Amino acid sequence: MKITVLGAGAWGTALAIAFSARHTVTLWARKADVRSVLSADRENRRLLPAHLFPETLRIGDDFAAAAATADLLIVATPISGLRPTLCRLREAGVPRPLIWVCKGLEAETAKLPHQVVAEELGPQALCGALSGPSFAEEVARGLPAAVTLAANDADFGHRTALALHSPHFRIYANDDLPGVEVGGGVKNIMAIATGVCDGLGLGLNARAALITRGLAEIARFGVALGGHPQTFMGLAGMGDLILTCTGDLSRNRRVGLALGAGKTLPQILRDLGHVAEGVSTTREVARLATQLGIDMPITHAVDAILYQDEPAAAAVEKLLSRDPKIEAS
Repeated sequence: MKITVLGAGAWGTALAIAFSARHTVTLWARKADVRSVLSADRENRRLLPAHLFPETLRIGDDFAAAAATADLLIVATPISGLRPTLCRLREAGVPRPLIWVCKGLEAETAKLPHQVVAEELGPQALCGALSGPSFAEEVARGLPAAVTLAANDADFGHRTALALHSPHFRIYANDDLPGVEVGGGVKNIMAIATGVCDGLGLGLNARAALITRGLAEIARFGVALGGHPQTFMGLAGMGDLILTCTGDLSRNRRVGLALGAGKTLPQILRDLGHVAEGVSTTREVARLATQLGIDMPITHAVDAILYQDEPAAAAVEKLLSRDPKIEAS
């Protein structure tokens, strides 16, 4: 299969490397100077150093040509780049099946990625979301990982999962597109919260409680948006949540650790050098949860730290001071 990966961040680069073992892959970067550097270096030294590109991996120069020659497009931009990329595809007249790996809700609209795709390419477009517990650096190394591909068409999802599946990168087909997207997006908020918890030195007991209650929060939100409850017990829910909240490679966890240590958000994002999707997603999820009347105390605590200048310790104290309830999701 011919695959074009649109977006040469760490995750797009890792997928391009992984899929090159069995497919003809083209990696396209938005900036011309980045494309030139990738072509010359044959590795992404800035975002994924020490992982040389396979000889078969091609760096695409022309957007329309790279998209038009593919059997499958993989949009690997941040959520903020999804709509602009789709607009370019529509304007180029490229009716290719596509999947995306960005996570979160679109800023200002609070729309899930599949809703953005439907608006830009129409509801008939074959599409899906690839999500689950997977760090780019480990996928690029060829270490084992298992993820979920949720699609708007069951046959397309199954065929694509089989085509991309490999012994070290296992892909399970799923028909719950909103559930998989919510799991992948909201877990980043919980990873920030867990980082804050660890940054404040609150201990492993507190971390376990936060992750568990975070999963309940994700499930409440996801079901309200049309997701299936069982999805949140799988790879795109609990699996991704555990990895992102506890793994040292998690950007969102690192944001939380720095917040717990007293650093400011602008300073943290400047030092990070990568996009942490949970930062923008928090505002949209908090706003939508309020509109829909969904109880999401952890999300609102993170929102208060990020956007209302509330000290991390004060936000945690408010969270701990809430009256206990009968445990239920």
